[in-house]
Amino acid sequence: MRKILISALALFSLNTPIAFAADDAAKALLDQMNDASQHLNYELSYILIKKNSIEPLLYRHARADDQQLAHLVYLSGPIREVIRRGNEVSYIEPGVEPFTIESGEIVAPTIPLLNADVDELSQYYDFVQVGRAREAGTACQVLRVVPKDGLRYSYVLWVDEKTHLPLRADLVDRDGEVLEQYRTISYSVNDHIGTILSGLNEVKLPEVLSLPKGSLDNPNWHADWIPNGFEPKELNRYRMANTERMVESQMYSDGLFSFSIYVSDSDNLSLKGQLVRQGRRTLHSFVSGSAEISVIGDIPPATAKRIAQSVMIDASRHNQ
Repeated sequence: MRKILISALALFSLNTPIAFAADDAAKALLDQMNDASQHLNYELSYILIKKNSIEPLLYRHARADDQQLAHLVYLSGPIREVIRRGNEVSYIEPGVEPFTIESGEIVAPTIPLLNADVDELSQYYDFVQVGRAREAGTACQVLRVVPKDGLRYSYVLWVDEKTHLPLRADLVDRDGEVLEQYRTISYSVNDHIGTILSGLNEVKLPEVLSLPKGSLDNPNWHADWIPNGFEPKELNRYRMANTERMVESQMYSDGLFSFSIYVSDSDNLSLKGQLVRQGRRTLHSFVSGSAEISVIGDIPPATAKRIAQSVMIDASRHNQ
């Protein structure tokens, strides 16, 4: 028995440094991917595969005068484009007046983790190398981005061994089901793309919108439980156009996923109890006392339910 125990301890001591080395290598690869995606001149032609749809997209990126330029084009259906010039992002969509906001992030289906803060994510996610594979005709390193707490989704990434660009990303739930796939069909890295995108600086785009700040300092409710790493963003209060109900909302993000909490007075249109997941998006809504509480976001149903049920309504809400 003693020999078996000594052998097991020896095996553990041998394997542990290897595991740590693998994690370090995975983080280093993510750092290289992040650097490449922000500094190279490249073009990615890829498809976003969901359960009931396939969306073809083209993403071009260039670095000019220490400024990032990017152009995302939806390749099917009505014309839809997103243009980034430094910290200004413009959205062009059918049925909506084009607009520009000040932001360093494109809110659109770009391949995940292109501009993620790897050091920040490492506090809440483990990075694990899986092996090698081929994607878009080239050799890739495969790694997993796995939540330490098991309360959010995971990503499996295929990173080009030469350019370090991400060529594929699978969004995976806790049961291993693939919810979404970003799969590159073809790609290119060359300075000619920088020449093409430099023309974006000459395009006349809408002026930057002055977005209103959060209209609340303190809500009339609080959440007793939020997963570690999710930071609250601006808090807002607004009236719904179709029901005239007043709603308070707050978004939370960990830099990779996000969700929002909505609180309003209940009425006969309120959802008495609903838990729905469609792809990556979960909706959990229920009535607590005289309030309707909803959580909507890119989190598993069990996590959304736990967050929603931790929301406590302050007594002052009923005195206003």
